[in-house]
Amino acid sequence: MDIRKLKELVKLMVENDLTELDLRDKDEQATVRRQTAFAPPQVVHHGPPAASAPVAAASSSKPAATPAPDESDLVAIESPMVGTFYTSSGPDKPPLAAVGATVDAETVVCLLEAMKIFNEIKAERSGTIVKMLVKNGQAVEFGQKLFLVRQS
Repeated sequence: MDIRKLKELVKLMVENDLTELDLRDKDEQATVRRQTAFAPPQVVHHGPPAASAPVAAASSSKPAATPAPDESDLVAIESPMVGTFYTSSGPDKPPLAAVGATVDAETVVCLLEAMKIFNEIKAERSGTIVKMLVKNGQAVEFGQKLFLVRQS
């Protein structure tokens, strides 16, 4: 393999934060791995959260916490893939969806970028966005909750 090709592969890996690259064609095969300062990310799909038992307070001297708002009627829009979350199609463009926006099943609510490809993520349900759980530019995992929607 040509050393220039190898250098380009390493540059591609660094730019895209890849830890392993495996390329094959009929004439050549190359597997390139690089070490990182942290453990490589693992994609784990979790089922719905199990109901947990209430935790008893360690001390009764603390004032009671304010009860959380009722979120039992909210449904989540989840990430269908690993990628980078974007609220708009460009830095100077308005957000695709925001808290308080009414959406339907075909409404594009965000973009997920994976391997330099931007994927439109649709709401797949009708309702009002109540909470955005991810920040613009944040990396997300498969199945991670992106938005909470109150269905209509």
